Amino acid sequence: MNDQARRTRWVLTVALIVQFLVALDMSVVNVALPDMRDDLGFTPDGLQWVVGAYALTFGGLLMLGGRLTDILGRRRILVAGLVLFGGASLIGGLVQSPGALIAARAVQGIGAAALAPGAFTLITVTYPAGPERSKALGMWGMAGAAGGAVGVLAGGLLTDVAGWRAVMLVNVPIVVFALFGVVRAALPVAPDRATGPRLDVAGALLVTAGMSLLVLGVTRTEAHGWSAPSTLLTLGAALALLVAFALVERRVHEPLLRLGLLANRPVLGANLFSLLLSSTQFASFYFCSLYMQQVLGYGASKTGAAFLPFCVGVVAGSLIGTKAVAVVGIRLLLVAGGLLGTAGIALFAMTATPDGSFALSILGPSLLGSVGIGLCFIPLGTAATKDVVPSEAGMASGLLNSSRQIGGSLGLAALVTVAASISAGSSTPAALAEGYRAAYWVCAGLLALASATAMALLPGRDRPTATATAAVTDRTPAAAWRDLQKNSEEF
Repeated sequence: MNDQARRTRWVLTVALIVQFLVALDMSVVNVALPDMRDDLGFTPDGLQWVVGAYALTFGGLLMLGGRLTDILGRRRILVAGLVLFGGASLIGGLVQSPGALIAARAVQGIGAAALAPGAFTLITVTYPAGPERSKALGMWGMAGAAGGAVGVLAGGLLTDVAGWRAVMLVNVPIVVFALFGVVRAALPVAPDRATGPRLDVAGALLVTAGMSLLVLGVTRTEAHGWSAPSTLLTLGAALALLVAFALVERRVHEPLLRLGLLANRPVLGANLFSLLLSSTQFASFYFCSLYMQQVLGYGASKTGAAFLPFCVGVVAGSLIGTKAVAVVGIRLLLVAGGLLGTAGIALFAMTATPDGSFALSILGPSLLGSVGIGLCFIPLGTAATKDVVPSEAGMASGLLNSSRQIGGSLGLAALVTVAASISAGSSTPAALAEGYRAAYWVCAGLLALASATAMALLPGRDRPTATATAAVTDRTPAAAWRDLQKNSEEF
């Protein structure tokens, strides 16, 4: 293996580790929350901020992290993000007060906001469009799915064996290995352009404040409700700031988010699909965990182990998608994946009864839904960066990650309200199951809407342009056929 091939493999390794790490910490603390409450003395309202602080800074700073990646270079931002994430994880595993743990989780979110766009752009700028990029994006999607699933399993096992602090400290060796990978990948220190763009300070402040308030408002709805004055005020302020951000971006020379990027139909369609997909995926994961523990009576470790089929299904779907995207194209693969995921979630809704079983209520729906979700990762990542110039790759990546994070937060908060309204405050297994089933039906509807969005906005397979066709006709039949094959593999 030559030096270039070795560096390319290390680039992919770093991207996969980072994606796994960011996804892992979205779920690894959930099972440990009761132990954190008992050890540090959290109040019921305070405990939610162990999750909320991470989501708040992660979602609020993603766009800024993506643009800083374009301006300062991927290596600088990745190293800074890893150091922040690893340091916060170490401190979080040693803290002795609720406030300190919440602060550590907030800093983890800042690190994640720097890491997520950088990891994605490592793939899109290293691999040219075609089968190699599709394969790399498939592995990237699998790493995220594995991180989420392993987070639930590891959270239960680590908490049972070593205590809640282990779910924070486990990040440290992963970060150390990722830093080693950055060195071996020999990533360039400078950004793609010799004279990098200037940071849009006004846009950065507005979108960070707006996104942070949006995540804050949505996170608080579980405790205060959607109609509470504080909720409405927070969400109204978020909307005003985001409108102001859009107005500013139309006027600055080098914006944080070039609004013309959304005129690119694949980019717009991918982000809308991601918003709806993450809304259903995050919520379904959450309600499935609660259903197993509060209705079926599973313990922490057993609940984590029960998520393994979901992880296997996502991996299988991603592998199928890697091969199929060149054959059927972005649009049909996303539609097929969305509809298959819809069927899986609808099966959850039909079988999540108080007397349900693992085989009927968990295994079957998990495999069906996860394969559908896995099919979506490759075409989603491809569409989100289609026809995007390398200097805006971080911008496009930050936008995709923002839509995923915000979609997950919005969907989860809204569907928690749906489930609570159906269960009407009752904690009996029958009432809880009824609430979860209602939330599942809404999830299925949202994912079906995502499929319709893909059909309306995303292109089918590429066709050779007139220029390309003319060039082909001047060549031998064998050469012309090779060129047509190459064009078709762009998707």
